[in-house]
Amino acid sequence: MNPKNIHIADYNYNLPDERIAKFPLAERDASKLLVYRKGEVSEDVFTSLPNYLPKGALMIFNNTKVIQARLHFRKAPTDGGQGALIEVFCLEPAWPNDYQVNFSQRGSVQWYCLVGKLKKWKEGKLLREIVMSDGEHVELACERKGVHGTSHIIEFTWNGNYTWAELLDAVGELPIPPYLNRETQESDKATYQTVYSKIKGSVAAPTAGLHFTDRVLKALDDKGIDREELTLHVGAGTFKPVKSEEIGGHDMHTEHIAVRRQTIEKLIAHGGEAIAVGTTSVRTLESLYYMGILAAEGKEDLHVPQWMPYHDSLPHPTHKGEADQPTKNTDVITSLRSLLAYMDKHQLEVLHSSTQIIIAPGYEYHIVKMMVTNFHQPQSTLLLLVSAFLQGDWHKVYDFALAHNFRFLSYGDSSLLIP
Repeated sequence: MNPKNIHIADYNYNLPDERIAKFPLAERDASKLLVYRKGEVSEDVFTSLPNYLPKGALMIFNNTKVIQARLHFRKAPTDGGQGALIEVFCLEPAWPNDYQVNFSQRGSVQWYCLVGKLKKWKEGKLLREIVMSDGEHVELACERKGVHGTSHIIEFTWNGNYTWAELLDAVGELPIPPYLNRETQESDKATYQTVYSKIKGSVAAPTAGLHFTDRVLKALDDKGIDREELTLHVGAGTFKPVKSEEIGGHDMHTEHIAVRRQTIEKLIAHGGEAIAVGTTSVRTLESLYYMGILAAEGKEDLHVPQWMPYHDSLPHPTHKGEADQPTKNTDVITSLRSLLAYMDKHQLEVLHSSTQIIIAPGYEYHIVKMMVTNFHQPQSTLLLLVSAFLQGDWHKVYDFALAHNFRFLSYGDSSLLIP
């Protein structure tokens, strides 16, 4: 079956609101752990995770850090009353388009944003006065500069010798998932970040990582698990519902990734196999395989389009001697070595690229052999990803979780999937 013809209604299940975890547990690693192993399902606690992993395996984490991406501005009143409250949700940098350069800018930046109550903001600048931690007063202005797809290009300007990162920390609000149906609380600033988060850029947390604590990480080290990190900045598109009947009508959002040379070398040393923590790590690792194919073909842009894994135009080997060329049947190690060659050519220590990959039933996994992940929304692309990994056996996992009082979604419980 062509994956584009998959009906998203076939990936539905009944998720009562009371099963959605509105807040995290007091101790991160006290969450339940569902273990799916070769078709058998059992229950444990997250601190037991290392017991299920093979000694010497490679485990990959996403070290992205959630930014305080939601900003509020009050329009100047026109009739003596209170002006409209406008919400500006920063999605990704427009200028400078490099995250770290953008965060270090002083005086002015541009971002692609979603705007709430847009009809109330016809034109002009919105202003907000901020009191910084050192007591200094800063005036922050935002102005619409154009449209980019479904988002708006917003220019932020401010006075004073402060970076954009400092401004966001002072005035921004952490964007917790919309399905929690509550306001962000001060505690979310700590609990909605992984303990290993480092690189600012996400507007949603890679939630599978929220269960890890220093003691679990130490237990992994004691077990001899090799740990590596990569970066995928999670966009608001991760919550984008599939509105088309068939997934061929769904446009995947673009996500930006950064992977160190050392991580790719480690993957090669581990035979091109890894345990992925979270669907963001899954998407990054599987995208690396296709980036290697693009690199071997001499492409400079290694962006992975949504349907590339299923594309019939990927070449097939036609006669003996072509097997080491990039094809639909290229092995993982050859692909990863092509990426290293690309990095050598461009003198890169970190590979920066982007992916729109959609992983759905019919997808062949190349790198990820085990997966740690939370429980996802009905009719979501993340549920498609899990179904592809379990070769359609997702119902067994979700039926068990519902029957055994597991907590769902971002602040919910965890699972270890071993197909």
